[in-house]
Amino acid sequence: MVDDAARDTRRERRRGRTGEAGSESSRRPDYRALKNPFLPQSVFSDDQVAAIHDTALRVLEELGIKVLLPEARERFARAGALVDEDSQMVRIGRDIVATALATAPKSIRVLAGDRSRDLMLELGSMTFLAGAGAPNVTDLERGRRPGTLAAFEELTKLIQHFDVLHMLCPCIEPQDVDNRFRHYAVNRAQLTLSNKVPFIFARGTPQIEDGFEMIRLARGLSEDAFLADAHCYTVINTNSPRQLDIPMAQGIIDFARAGQISIITPFCLAGAMAPITVAGALTLQHAEALAGLTLAQIVRPGAPVVYGSFSSNVDMKSGAPAFGTPEHVKATLGAGQLARFTGLPWRSGGGSAANISDAQAAHETQFALWGSVLAGATVCIHAAGWLEGGLSVSFEKLITDIEALQTVAELCASTPGDEDAIGFEAITEVQPGGHFFAAGHTMVRYRTAFYEPLVADWSNFGNWTQAGSKSATERATGIWKRLVADFQPPTSAAATSGILDEFIARRTEEGGAAPVS
Repeated sequence: MVDDAARDTRRERRRGRTGEAGSESSRRPDYRALKNPFLPQSVFSDDQVAAIHDTALRVLEELGIKVLLPEARERFARAGALVDEDSQMVRIGRDIVATALATAPKSIRVLAGDRSRDLMLELGSMTFLAGAGAPNVTDLERGRRPGTLAAFEELTKLIQHFDVLHMLCPCIEPQDVDNRFRHYAVNRAQLTLSNKVPFIFARGTPQIEDGFEMIRLARGLSEDAFLADAHCYTVINTNSPRQLDIPMAQGIIDFARAGQISIITPFCLAGAMAPITVAGALTLQHAEALAGLTLAQIVRPGAPVVYGSFSSNVDMKSGAPAFGTPEHVKATLGAGQLARFTGLPWRSGGGSAANISDAQAAHETQFALWGSVLAGATVCIHAAGWLEGGLSVSFEKLITDIEALQTVAELCASTPGDEDAIGFEAITEVQPGGHFFAAGHTMVRYRTAFYEPLVADWSNFGNWTQAGSKSATERATGIWKRLVADFQPPTSAAATSGILDEFIARRTEEGGAAPVS
């Protein structure tokens, strides 16, 4: 008897991983486990990287970080840090940080709902996520509007469809659901519509524990089995400069205790929440990231943590954040050097400050993407769909950005260079002035030789005009609408709805769980 996972995998292959559902193409590229083929690029010398690291340690030792959660301060104190309860400042010795770096895992295996979706997070692997955390959602037909649960579910369906998006994310905030119950709706959508690795909000212990229990129920895991492997992740943002708030510190503790992944990410905008220089912003970012991952290792040596980087600059005329800028790319390259210095898997950030899905949005997102690729980022968040510096996620931009991500993924595949690929016989077959369309070498390969575009239109001007003269953004509307309409969740994921609904009904009757501020 064929199990659900195998049946789901075959169904997805029939639907195709590039292009639209129902594609007749016989080409089946594998975008699920990407290895970065590019040598990491640098912006600093080795001595400068060592100096940034040393200065970050000095920041933690001499200046410290403000930690608002009493339990976190207590744990730091027990590990030997100097804690001033009146000011809530914690000064962390470099020996404590060194111990944390020694115990933090350099490779993290994370299990999805289907073993074919499992990931290995380590230097050299490459994982893409859609835009996350936006309060608004936008598309050409319905316009810009506050995020809703229905829109979250539609975006989750699109993320599930495309293999080049490797983990789920909180793409938008479903503001039509009370925040005491919002995490139930978000987690249910992730676990019933997808078999990819889910995201769990770090908004206080009650919501975190609810999320862990929903994963255990959906995956059929005992508590011991859940604790034995990583099954989910969260993102921890420090409050730059040099502050760790209550829900984020609690999230680090709860995820470390449970052996689940924390992506610890300072958000350092040069000139605003960080020094105006790239090196200065990275020094502050490095100090804050080290503080967070140190707390995780104090709680549980070996807890899975991802070193986080999301540094860019602001417009010094307005104070608005900017992305895809030269400084953003340089900061990403420098963060990659610091991550390699520690040996840890690390996260970068893409995105755009454009207000609509236009040329500016594509330009900024792709420069940010290439910064991440050339820096060797393990995880790139906001790689598709992110607009307005994170204030909205666009359905159309999600589709057009997928084209860029799939292009990068194609570059990860090996390029044959054997005798057959070199093609002397094909060159011999075609006479001078002829063509290779009907050559035997071509006929054997033409169905699978080239990448098939998802949204790009390669037709000539006349054919494009007859088809309606649609821009890429307009064509993207038809693609996402068709994919949402035709979507079928993995059978094994959809089958979990009953047990999750029972849990949600009981917890809702009990009053849910309010987020901690």
